[in-house]
Amino acid sequence: MLNIQSIDPLKPHFYKYQGAGNDFVLIDNRSQTFEYKDNNIVHQLCDRRFGVGGDGLMLLQNHAEYDFEMLYFNADGNLGSMCGNGGRCIVAFAKHLGIIDNETNFLAVDGPHYAKITAEGNWVDLQMINVRDISIDGSAYVLNTGSPHYVEQVTGLKEMDVYEKGKAIRNNVTYKANGINVNFAEDKGDHLFVRTFERGVEDETFACGTGVTAVALAIAKHNGKTGKQVTEIEVLGGNLRVSFNYDGQEFTDVFLCGPAELVFEGNIK
Repeated sequence: MLNIQSIDPLKPHFYKYQGAGNDFVLIDNRSQTFEYKDNNIVHQLCDRRFGVGGDGLMLLQNHAEYDFEMLYFNADGNLGSMCGNGGRCIVAFAKHLGIIDNETNFLAVDGPHYAKITAEGNWVDLQMINVRDISIDGSAYVLNTGSPHYVEQVTGLKEMDVYEKGKAIRNNVTYKANGINVNFAEDKGDHLFVRTFERGVEDETFACGTGVTAVALAIAKHNGKTGKQVTEIEVLGGNLRVSFNYDGQEFTDVFLCGPAELVFEGNIK
């Protein structure tokens, strides 16, 4: 259960956001009062039975050169790599706090990001990093979209045991040391259906932003299709969209687009 004494007397106010079912605990840490170096506290807050519950925790912090800084932690309590849906949610959070209007430039672990948000604050287009290097592992593609991803095209994805198959790949000899996020994608004609096993959560999540981005880019490379493109993607928690430009060598103007919604807020006693 939550170690109340380790959190007192801070009693931080938290917000719960979700983007296509990818859910996060967010804390406004501009005052630098939340002690995030204790991995146990982060892990306990993300616990779905004894804490708030979430796929990760994010701190919104001040930065001299950007509107804010995003600090992301995996549900296991460790500092994480870039989280795409988390990035979209923290943009909505920043708008809710009155830090930004409808556009922003913020800093994340993989560098600066531009984003725009609807006036209502429930749809965010987040610019992701450019991607050039994509390698092949058997029939799968491996690339980094802010976090490392393994992408494999399959059929019968609805019935697939994503947990067992994803866990096996994430923990094989090649990837065990650093971990990798494992994505399975099925072509549905007018859209892609994607399911993801995430490292750090060590389970399947309802959506993964950097994951669907990796899928869209990997399949465009596989198909040899260049130019400006938009890929519609279905995940367990809803629908996302990835747009980009591909010149045959590098993916640029990559945007992850989708909903970002406040679910509830409260205080940690």
